[in-house]
Amino acid sequence: MPDSFRHKLVAITMIVRQIWTANAYRNFNYLIACPETGEAMAIDPLDHKKCLAAAKDAGWRITQVLNTHEHGDHTGGNKAMIAATGATLLAHANAKDRIPGMDRGLGAGDIIKVGRTVELEVLDTPGHTMSHACLLSHTDTPALFCGDTLFNAGAGNCHNGGHPNELYHTFASQLAKLPETTQVYPGHDYIANNLRFTLDREPDNAKAKQLLGAADRQDPAQAMVTTLALEKEINTFFRLHSPSVIARLREAFPDLPDQPDHKAVFVKLRELRNAW
Repeated sequence: MPDSFRHKLVAITMIVRQIWTANAYRNFNYLIACPETGEAMAIDPLDHKKCLAAAKDAGWRITQVLNTHEHGDHTGGNKAMIAATGATLLAHANAKDRIPGMDRGLGAGDIIKVGRTVELEVLDTPGHTMSHACLLSHTDTPALFCGDTLFNAGAGNCHNGGHPNELYHTFASQLAKLPETTQVYPGHDYIANNLRFTLDREPDNAKAKQLLGAADRQDPAQAMVTTLALEKEINTFFRLHSPSVIARLREAFPDLPDQPDHKAVFVKLRELRNAW
């Protein structure tokens, strides 16, 4: 997707640059810029060289760095980025002992401003870790910068400091209630493999089948941007009501009740995805 088109996906008061790191972890980094002042915030800038180069090419000045959570593939570029820019470092308040040099600890409902025109609301989104924050833009078309909580067609794991019960509550009580037009900007490109998991769990999901070919062919440097409405069609972790999902789940867990609650379905799906 060309940058000129990508920028039109959100209101003109905010510019989003998605940066493909092309590393083994398939990380995305982000720059969010104010078009009036040229001030920018870098989100999880692991590949600080690519982030700095992109900001320089655009004529932006990085004044803030934000980590969605404390894992090294999201914080590893902090030191070099801050040394090069003098930016302030923001992260979830509860990560202060795990992210060196934090300048501002964030909590639910906090507002982050970038330049004159950009406002981002902090969502406290535990699950992948217990100190994970997502950002929701205050733009006509909302944008969600979701780190390792929500992926395109998937959900974060809970291996290193998280818990599936908390991740379920984040999905059910926060993410599922966001506007359907919300655009999803995750921390990694896992869409093709996640769609395969969706189809393994829900073989009759026509939308996931349709999208898989495009996902396999896409260049992650010009990645597709999904919406919450699309995620609810293709992401197993939003499709807890699907009879096909439940029937397939019962094959793996025969003791599953006839009408399992959504939390039970989510947690069992996460368990299967861990070994898939």
